[in-house]
Amino acid sequence: MTRQLHLNVNILNAGVFGGSWRFPGTDATASYTVEHYTEIARKAEAAKLDAVFLADGPVLDPNIRHRSGNNLEPTTVLARIAAQTERIGLIGTLSSSYNDPADLARRVADLDHLAGGRVGWNVVTTAGPVAARNFGREGEPDHALRYRRAAEFVEQVVATWAARDSFGSPQGRPVVVQAGGSSDGRRLASRVGEVIFSADQDLDHARAFREEIRRGAAEFGRSPEEVVVLPGLSTVVGSTEAEAKQRRELLDEVLPDAYARARLAGQLGFSLDGLDDDEPIPAELLVEPDAAGGSQTFYRVVKDYIDKENPTLRRLLKHLSGGGGHRIVVGTPEQIADDVERWFLAGAADGFNVMPDVLPSGFDHFVEQVVPELQRRGLFRREYAGTTLRDHLGLGLPSVPQGVWERAPLAVAR
Repeated sequence: MTRQLHLNVNILNAGVFGGSWRFPGTDATASYTVEHYTEIARKAEAAKLDAVFLADGPVLDPNIRHRSGNNLEPTTVLARIAAQTERIGLIGTLSSSYNDPADLARRVADLDHLAGGRVGWNVVTTAGPVAARNFGREGEPDHALRYRRAAEFVEQVVATWAARDSFGSPQGRPVVVQAGGSSDGRRLASRVGEVIFSADQDLDHARAFREEIRRGAAEFGRSPEEVVVLPGLSTVVGSTEAEAKQRRELLDEVLPDAYARARLAGQLGFSLDGLDDDEPIPAELLVEPDAAGGSQTFYRVVKDYIDKENPTLRRLLKHLSGGGGHRIVVGTPEQIADDVERWFLAGAADGFNVMPDVLPSGFDHFVEQVVPELQRRGLFRREYAGTTLRDHLGLGLPSVPQGVWERAPLAVAR
């Protein structure tokens, strides 16, 4: 069977770029309406994408003063999308750190039943002191403890789904999605993840990551073909290369500096107050990734770039564009298709979690120009072959994971 490219769209409020909500012609408050999500989902389904993806965090981020954010609970939005679509997959982010496994299992499985077997659960271990304070804690649990809880949490949720004898799903049970960049995350991904998101910038590193996850899956008795690896990909599309570059430059211009600085400070784990735009990040403040708090995945991406380029703060902020560290590709539809094809054929990705620069305009450019080019090359489907998310992803129903982590009551991680 010919290997098939997979594509999701991440509906990240006004777009992945930090200044997307300020981009000309964009409705800065559209992401606070359900129509924003349903309209994009219908376009994604018409283009035969695998799924729509909703990120989330159980917190009102203080950066809301500098950019619009997600404030609609994912399963609520996905239920509305499910009612207005027929085939597109529905992936929602729900925290293992701040939910109850029995309650989450019911909510997600009920949605999967109602949607006709199209749902995936993106497991996250919520990082950051802001979220912790939102739940009455003085600080976030350490990284290893968050992943120990996540592992047992996933095991309980999947076991609950497997034991469910009413309101079943055509795909058996929801797909488990996970982002596994840290050491703990990669282990969890290999054990329970069916779709793995990543944040790689380099093709060789991405290929090694995919091979490691697949090798780890085999060591746990799973088939490597049961794992689909989808790096994040931010796209800036122009009808010409010059037009695409001009669009990227405008996005950099409208990026709120205060937001970009605050976002980077959160990723690095220390304040940037007093650091001039023309100064590099002090090397002595950077710890090794496995010792970092917060999201080790994005910390690793940022640190790798600092180590290689030693950029000034201004250059670093422009490189990231307030988007958090996902790879950005700027160019014509053909150039973006070239990049996607190169990574896919090299074994660095099974597809991509696409993060358009601006929503909805950037996604319109992607589905109207890039997707047809990928179809013309025989890389992407023209029609759905099935009706469920597992059908789209080419995934069967794996065995229920057991003994995922060292046994420990969930109460230990609370």
